[in-house]
Amino acid sequence: MAEEQDTEIRLPVLATESAIPSGDGTVWADVSPLLNAACNELRDGELIHGENFSLFAAMSALEIMDPKMDSGMDNGRYHSVDEAIESGAAPIPLSFDKTIDVLRIIDVMDHLLACEATWHKGHSLAQTVFSCIYLLRIDRTSPHALLHSYCRIIRATCNAVISVVSEGRTHEEEDLFIMAFGLPLGGEKDEGCLSSLNAVEETLCRQLRACKAPTAKKRVVEDLEPLQTNPDLEEGLCRALLCRLRFRKHFYHLLLCMRRPQGRGLELARKHISSCLLELKHLHKSSDFLRSVGCLAYNNALLAETTASGCQPLGFDANLNIRTSAPAPPRAIKTLSWEMALDYFKKLLDDLDIICSYSLELLLENVLQFVVEFQKRQPDLVARAFLQALLIQDGKLYGRESIFHVICRASALPESLKNHDIQKSEALMQLGQLLINLLRILCTNVAWQRRKLGKVLQDWRVIYVKLEHAFRKEFGESSSLSEENACTKLVRHVLMWLEEQTYWIALRFLSLGFELDLYSPEEYCMVYWYLYVILVKLAEKTHLKNVASTDSAKRKGKKKRDSIVDTTKDYRTPPAVMLLKCYICLAEGLAVMLAALRNELKILQPVSPFNSEYERFMQHFEHLQKACLPDHISYQSFEECTTQAELSTLVFYNHFKDALRIAKELKSSFANDPNRLAELRCIEQIAERNSIALNVIHRVGAVDPTLKISFEFSYHPNFAVAVVKRS
Repeated sequence: MAEEQDTEIRLPVLATESAIPSGDGTVWADVSPLLNAACNELRDGELIHGENFSLFAAMSALEIMDPKMDSGMDNGRYHSVDEAIESGAAPIPLSFDKTIDVLRIIDVMDHLLACEATWHKGHSLAQTVFSCIYLLRIDRTSPHALLHSYCRIIRATCNAVISVVSEGRTHEEEDLFIMAFGLPLGGEKDEGCLSSLNAVEETLCRQLRACKAPTAKKRVVEDLEPLQTNPDLEEGLCRALLCRLRFRKHFYHLLLCMRRPQGRGLELARKHISSCLLELKHLHKSSDFLRSVGCLAYNNALLAETTASGCQPLGFDANLNIRTSAPAPPRAIKTLSWEMALDYFKKLLDDLDIICSYSLELLLENVLQFVVEFQKRQPDLVARAFLQALLIQDGKLYGRESIFHVICRASALPESLKNHDIQKSEALMQLGQLLINLLRILCTNVAWQRRKLGKVLQDWRVIYVKLEHAFRKEFGESSSLSEENACTKLVRHVLMWLEEQTYWIALRFLSLGFELDLYSPEEYCMVYWYLYVILVKLAEKTHLKNVASTDSAKRKGKKKRDSIVDTTKDYRTPPAVMLLKCYICLAEGLAVMLAALRNELKILQPVSPFNSEYERFMQHFEHLQKACLPDHISYQSFEECTTQAELSTLVFYNHFKDALRIAKELKSSFANDPNRLAELRCIEQIAERNSIALNVIHRVGAVDPTLKISFEFSYHPNFAVAVVKRS
């Protein structure tokens, strides 16, 4: 059965029947009498349901005739595209007055830009970009070259964006993004839409030159009609149209260049980004001119925030496609303003420019650092999808380097082992897939990313055991001594890297909890304690990997007998390990400070009416505990380490001063890395302020009841600063 609307809604029965025709074995019946009878009998909280209807089904049920849930209950003016066209909602031309026609086309372009930005922000394509009736019936626009070319490039751009997002599978964050709902998206070829756009642009350029030419030479130099009939507005309107068309052209070229395999189009893409940013400036400058003449386009014009002129555009109905959005309930969509749309595209272009300027590092450590730094910019879905498309192509890094080679380089293995037959083993192939998945996860939004990282931690620990078993089996089957040595080296290096990478994932998992504000102040003590434990293990694994790498290099490079020395004697701790030691000092100092405040001043006590501290410990670190990261760490370990913490001990063994000293020593090592230098400056600020706060609390904390202590993340997203004030 299908529902039919009440007469109060004024929806003809034929509209519903034509929208969903009867099929074989299907008979449409009017259920209005049944629903009316049920309404008279039902009380509040009751519903009609079958015998197999469960509570789970109730959670996903739709309430018929509720405008918030029933997509058929739209309150739009039109119930089909044809009805809207017949009613004159999308005229072609938009006006028989050429000046008004041009002004209205500019409004359509601006509103489409705002709709596109709104779509990128996660709303339905059907209710944003394709709320434009001209796009839904694009063939109708063919007599109007300007509008037709613009609609074609919009459709091609949507196709390109959907393609990169769906291939990268980042659309899982927002399933509606790539759902086309049967909209007319296909059939557009790059050459066709670009050639028509170029032809219109060339005509506009000639019209602009003609209107700027001296009076005697006008229409003589170039035999063509003006854009419209008002000579005083000709230049301004030509410029306004040109910057909009050129932005669309360069933006589409940018998308195509970034999709070229192995990053070959990145340099050209940066040129198109510069052009896009320039056209956005011209576009913004045109708003004053368009607002001054916008009143000519409409009588009694309604104010709108989605156009530069401030006038409501023709040819749009946000509720027209609301029925095609099923099975999702209808959404109330607030289209971004024109100014906000410009800001969005400027940020998108800046994010894409950072991706295009990336040097395509082959060292995994640098790749991960780039992705993490990029995520600090809080890029939107489209930018992150392009980053993922660049990183992973055909199962290879940038489409160039096999994942096994990436693992070998990250494990500091010599080049000779990169073609070892053991790369064909099932365990190593699974490890390669885990690494690919990790890169994809790191390109998702931070909430989705943390959830996925928690789930894959156990997979990384399991693959460690499988690899160890597989390598031992392979080593046992080796016969020659050289093959045995090669296998031993591969085992040792890969397993050390695998452990280090697993702890890196654990660190990222914990750090994202701060960015997502998942920890309450009462939980900071346990979080910093666990962060300290993970950092210690990560520094240990990184140190062991570097020692093994140095040892291999020494053995390979030894020429003279007197050059053979114990590598541990002249081994210098790498800057990366020293930076981890800075973090260790900060985490340990904060954990001990918070524990001492709880023990001595009874501040930030873990009091909750709903769950115990142990339960909260397990809620935050369940994934780490299941993966045994690290071994033999539990809530009991946390209690034993923090129960006896005292402020006097912390003052004597000032971890913050150690962090400050190491940070100052590291500056010369990162002189050419601005991101690391900025990080070191943040560490210095945190260490100095926490050290001062610690001394103040130790001196007057116990004797001054008015002292208020709070923690703020003013210098770093993960490490807090103690703020001491008198109330």
